[in-house]
Amino acid sequence: MTRIQNRSVSRRQFNQTALGAAVAAMSAPAFLRGQNLNGKLNIAVIGAGGRGAADTEEVQSENIVALCDVNANSLSAAARRFPGAKTFSDFRKLFDIEKEFDACVIATCEHTHALATMLALKHDKHIYCEKPLTHDIWEARQIRETAAKSKRAHQMGIQIHATENYHRVVELIQGGVIGPVREAHVWVSRAWGLQSEEDAKKNHDIVYVTERPTKEQTPPDWLNWDLWLGPAAERPFSDVYVPGPKWYRWWDFGNGTMSDLGSHFNDLPFWALKLQAPISVEASGPPAHPDIAPASMTATYEYAARGDMPAVRLSWHQGEDKPEIWKQNGIPQWGDGHLFIGDKGMLLSNYNKHLLLPEDKFKGVTLPEPTLPRSPEHHKQWIDACKSGDPTTANFDYSGWLTEANHLGNVAFRVGKKLEWDATAMKATNAPEADQYIRRERRKGWELI
Repeated sequence: MTRIQNRSVSRRQFNQTALGAAVAAMSAPAFLRGQNLNGKLNIAVIGAGGRGAADTEEVQSENIVALCDVNANSLSAAARRFPGAKTFSDFRKLFDIEKEFDACVIATCEHTHALATMLALKHDKHIYCEKPLTHDIWEARQIRETAAKSKRAHQMGIQIHATENYHRVVELIQGGVIGPVREAHVWVSRAWGLQSEEDAKKNHDIVYVTERPTKEQTPPDWLNWDLWLGPAAERPFSDVYVPGPKWYRWWDFGNGTMSDLGSHFNDLPFWALKLQAPISVEASGPPAHPDIAPASMTATYEYAARGDMPAVRLSWHQGEDKPEIWKQNGIPQWGDGHLFIGDKGMLLSNYNKHLLLPEDKFKGVTLPEPTLPRSPEHHKQWIDACKSGDPTTANFDYSGWLTEANHLGNVAFRVGKKLEWDATAMKATNAPEADQYIRRERRKGWELI
């Protein structure tokens, strides 16, 4: 039986203790003070339509106190769903009420992710930012380094990272089931980018464009075109950019298939093989277009040895491009996937399943027990981290490196030669012409730092 000692407390001691507790409570972050009331975060959503609407549904267990979107239709729809939330069209003005919220969900178009995220970091907010984290390498570096100084929770929206299949593949690779991995491939069939009219019809693509439009159109009354452009160079409105995912193709707003699906598919080898910065990268495909990302391309990265893991070559294939072993029917021809080639065998995977190859070799093999903590769900992991102080698994340190590497593949494609990469200096040492793509120009009034 535990004995509790009875001690008397003087009024002076009680008052001092109460005062100390009150001071500590008032100096604590707003989100901790709020939890004493109702245990919920106060969240501001930046980009309330599209992915933002889906993200908002995932965090609606908390308090949605502010909504922001340049699309008046999306903003109105979100406001009907959350009638108590304040509404804004310019996310820079949202931070005028920064004391009213603890966390931000950011789901704008790719070219405005970094500024919204940096403002949230500077205002000491928890952040959930949709992928890709930024629009270029330099932005990713600034966000990663700034986030490293923050004590708030941050997570990039790569929901597949939380799934059982990805966790298990990581355990099998890091558990040595197929031996040391020296070669890996990733391929996706999506072809968001410049393509021929014939390919556009074959892919049921609603947009067939080969040149930047010059004819000025009147923006729809529901869209604030100037705010939508954000840091991008001014140009006339055209419906080849919006609505929908059309903007992904254009270098000024997105980075094509690589930054979209690369965030999801390159995530698995990045995690399983403990990758960060490559030492070189080269890309191949059609001639680079000055304005539009490619529909099909391949980018090959060389990574140095990491701890007990050997040097590895990782190749990304998109659109019509596929690994040679896939084209030769050496593996099942899954439309999208990852292939890890080890000294003892291969592991084939996609979002939902994985397969050890050759199958007869691995029949009856005892596999390692699970070792990684399982995620409750990607958004819930972020919410829990906001309240507990625990790190998320797709935090801005991890996702910052992943974003840099993805963008670097596109830089190599645009430059048109193999890049020798100095990650510390953020330079392609053999290609000064890459600088223009590593850090892109920003419109006045939309500076990041």
